[in-house]
Amino acid sequence: MGEALNGLKRDIMCGELREGHVSRKFTVMGWVQRKRNLGGLIFIDLRDRTGLLQVVFGEEINKEAFIEADTAKSEYCIAITGELVLRQAPNLSMPTGMVELKGESIKILSESETTPIYIKENLDAAESIRLKYRYLDLRRPDMQKIFMIRHKTSKIIRDYLDDNGFLEMETPILGRSTPEGARDYLVPSRNYPGSFYALPQSPQLYKQLLMVSGYDKYFQIVKCFRDEDLRANRQPEFTQVDLEMSFVDVEDVIAVNEGLIKKVFKEILDEEVKLPIRRMPYKEAMEKYGSDKPDLRFAMEITDLTDRVKGAEFKVFADAIEVGGSIRAIKAENCADMGRKQIDKLGEFVKTFKAKGLTWIAVKENEIKSPISKFLTEEEMQGIIQVMEAKVGDLILIVADKDKTVFQALGGLRLEMAKSLDLLKDSKEFNFVWITEFPLVSYNEEENRYQAEHHMFTMPMDEDLQYLDIDPSKVRAKAYDIVLNGEELGGGSIRIHDKNLQQKIFEVVGFTEEKAYESFGYLLEAFKYGPPPHGGLAFGLDRIVMFLAGTENIKDVIAFPKNQNAACVMTQAPNMVDNSQLKELGIAKIN
Repeated sequence: MGEALNGLKRDIMCGELREGHVSRKFTVMGWVQRKRNLGGLIFIDLRDRTGLLQVVFGEEINKEAFIEADTAKSEYCIAITGELVLRQAPNLSMPTGMVELKGESIKILSESETTPIYIKENLDAAESIRLKYRYLDLRRPDMQKIFMIRHKTSKIIRDYLDDNGFLEMETPILGRSTPEGARDYLVPSRNYPGSFYALPQSPQLYKQLLMVSGYDKYFQIVKCFRDEDLRANRQPEFTQVDLEMSFVDVEDVIAVNEGLIKKVFKEILDEEVKLPIRRMPYKEAMEKYGSDKPDLRFAMEITDLTDRVKGAEFKVFADAIEVGGSIRAIKAENCADMGRKQIDKLGEFVKTFKAKGLTWIAVKENEIKSPISKFLTEEEMQGIIQVMEAKVGDLILIVADKDKTVFQALGGLRLEMAKSLDLLKDSKEFNFVWITEFPLVSYNEEENRYQAEHHMFTMPMDEDLQYLDIDPSKVRAKAYDIVLNGEELGGGSIRIHDKNLQQKIFEVVGFTEEKAYESFGYLLEAFKYGPPPHGGLAFGLDRIVMFLAGTENIKDVIAFPKNQNAACVMTQAPNMVDNSQLKELGIAKIN
């Protein structure tokens, strides 16, 4: 076995060969997908990232090459030279299935042990094994297709934004830790003992400063970091398509980003996204779907029953109304025959959202079945059925509690029912919606103060500025999220560019003037020098690629992801470091 290429040059990729290349000699390189020895003939399926090519070796073609080919095993890395010919038995399931290479020479570039996972599409293997041997997992054709989609998506985004006058600019990875938001990843400074850099959760303030600097339109495809508890589709490091524009309002930012979405989905999937994309105020989204990222591919809207049951003797309803809450429900069509055990499971499910419980009404052919029928009059029961527009065979599911709890519980239950009823099993729909008019702040009862709903640099809606001093919870923000099939793809806002208004918002969220200057003095200082009105948005690139590639697992679209504990099982990061490194950084060793 040779140690190097020894002058061999690859002429073409395996998956590119077609009938038009017949009768020419080529050198191809890749990995052995499969080898079959049929006596006087050996067939090797050679794989690279473009696809498979069948190569045939025969004793009559070249005996020395035939003998060498027989030593090749699965996942050996090899180079083959030969003439391309038409296949006697074409394989129409392969793009290269009309041709094969008649092997005249073979060079084994490196050998392979038996791999711990199969290199094939639709692999059914434990995620921990796939992540441990990620370099092998990434060899699989379906994984390589995903990263080709990711590459193409990034290129389309760059080209589109360049065509629309944006400049790609880099902002620092080593920055300043700021309060609020998720926890920062901290990096100790050797030159400033006891001080730390923070890895960016987003380039938010830098991009605002670029607008102050007069760059007008900025974008960046950038790594961001959040040290937070991971959920199914969260990663500690992720990639944003980050952009900012000057002299704009909401309509301008939305228009540019709708054009971007349309172009990406058309060029990658040949999918026409109809513009303008539907818009829905936050209040409507919560009241109808119990979520600020509603999945609109199915109905099952939440209905408010509060007025209809006001005065009912049922204590659960009365208690909810007394604390300023509400009674709301969803209708599951054709589910009236659902078993008691299944309904009890749904009751346990809503409790995970801190709801006290779930009650129900089953509309059957000759009866109305419900555990609360004895607490409601016939008129009240019929009133609920009428408001819900329930017909025979339908099941009404009701939650009574504080509004926030009711929305979360029914929003979650709505998705759970869609999943259990397979409502989206065959759905290939891409249902986009802009969620707008978010609350500027929400009240944190634990800390007894207001906190920013998005971030502290979001512009309030002009007509709501009057409430900043009276009741900040009434103030809506010039903020907007783009949602696809129940997943947030991105979000942004028009930013505050007035120094006095920015200081006022800091005050609303409990920052003293001293604390505001300590944390954001450089921004307030910059706002003294003619900042333009500006706004922007950030897309989650990983999320976009998930939809484009048709996967529901974010780890599939990140080359080297972390597991659910934010660890890399392949490299064993994070890891302990030498005491000498800690000493140099002024950090004490943990025993």
